[in-house]
Amino acid sequence: MPIEFNWYLPTHGDGRRLVNSSAAIYQDGAKTIPGNSGFRPATPDYLAQVAQAAESAGFHAVLIPTGSSCHDSWLIAAGLARETSRLSFLVAFRPGAVLPAVAAQGVQTLHELTGGRLLLNVVTGGSESEQKAYGDFLDHDQRYERTDEFLTIVRSVWQGRTGAGIDFQGRHYRLQGGGLLRPLRDPPALYFGGSSAIAEQVAARHADVYLQWGEPPEQFTANIQRVREAAAVAGRTPRFGYRVHVIARDTEEQAWAEAERLLREVPRDAIDRSQALLAASQSVGQARMRALHQGRSLSNVRDLEISPNLWAGIGLVRGGAGTAIVGSHRQVAERFEEYHALGIDSFILSGYPHLEEAYRFAELVMPLLPLAHGHERLRVRGNNTGPFGETIAGDLRPQAAQS
Repeated sequence: MPIEFNWYLPTHGDGRRLVNSSAAIYQDGAKTIPGNSGFRPATPDYLAQVAQAAESAGFHAVLIPTGSSCHDSWLIAAGLARETSRLSFLVAFRPGAVLPAVAAQGVQTLHELTGGRLLLNVVTGGSESEQKAYGDFLDHDQRYERTDEFLTIVRSVWQGRTGAGIDFQGRHYRLQGGGLLRPLRDPPALYFGGSSAIAEQVAARHADVYLQWGEPPEQFTANIQRVREAAAVAGRTPRFGYRVHVIARDTEEQAWAEAERLLREVPRDAIDRSQALLAASQSVGQARMRALHQGRSLSNVRDLEISPNLWAGIGLVRGGAGTAIVGSHRQVAERFEEYHALGIDSFILSGYPHLEEAYRFAELVMPLLPLAHGHERLRVRGNNTGPFGETIAGDLRPQAAQS
C-alpha cells in the first residue's frame, strides 16, 4: 500500500508561533494578537496560497478543520476547489449539525462539482462547552450513537432511491422514503477518529480510514489491532491514518532548536489556560494527548520527547493533534517508514507556518523515503495520482465566556 501524504489548511490563521497560529490569545474576553507575532489571517488569498502549495508539492489532500475558531470547512472547500485542479479536500464536519439526508445530498453536489476531489473527516465531538455553544447537548456516548445512525443513513441515501425509498427508525433520526434521485457513484472516503471503546466500534463499521493522533508506536499499534479485528467481524478492511506535526531541518540539532524556539515563545499563562480547558474535554483521545506531556519538565525541550523523534510540546497549547516528529530530514523520513511498516499508510501533516513547511517537507523529506522490499522505493500517493478533520480546541477564552 503506498503512503498517502496530506497537508493541513490553517483556516484559523497561521504563523511562526504555536499560540497565535492555532488560535488567538484571549485577554479579558477580547481577542488580541501579540505585537510583531507574524500572525497571518486566514484570508481567501492566503488559504489559496497554502492549498496551491500543497497541490504543487504533491500532497494528496488538505485537511480542512472544524471548530468555533475556524472558518466553515464546507465553504472553504467549495471556494478553494476553483483555485486548484488536482488537490483533494478532506472536510472535517460534525454529524449532528445537519440532517443526514441533507448532508448526503450536499456531499453529492460538492463531490461532483469538484470532479471527485472530496474526502470526509467525521468529527463526533470535541470541547463540551463548544458543543453546547453550537446547540448540541448530547453526552459523549450519545454523540457516537448518533454518528453511527448518521453514517448508516448517509451511505444508504448515496445508493439512490429505489421503489418507495429508504425508511429508517433510530434513536436520533427517522427517515421515510429517503434516497437521492440518482446514486452517488464512487462516494468519498470516510476518515474517522476516536479512542474510546464506542468510537472504535463505530469506526469498525464505517471508517474507510481510521485516524489517530500522534501517539508513540506502542500505543497506536494497539488501537490499530483492535479496530482491525472489530472491522473484520463486520467484513470490512479499513486503512489507518496518523495526524501529526512535523519539524524537519537539515540537521537534528537545527530541528530541536526550532522546537525549543516554539516552546520558548509560548507564554506560561497560555499553557495554563489551554490545559485547564483541555482537561474539561470529554474526548478520550484528548485525554491521551494530555497524558503524553503531563508530569514532564518544560525546562528542556527534549524532556518532552516521548518516543524517538516524537515531541509532545505542541499539545501544551493546542487541542487535537499534540505531537510533532522532530529531526533531520532523514530521521523524519525514517520515522514515516517505521510507522508505515506498522500499518499506517495515510499521514496528515502540518508545520509552522504551513505555507513554507509544505514545500520543505515535500522537497526535502519525501525524496528520502528509504527503499522497501530491497529494490523498490516506497511509493508516495500524491495528488498527481489521486482522484484525523479535526476540531481545533484552541479557543483560550475563559470557560465562563464560552457558556
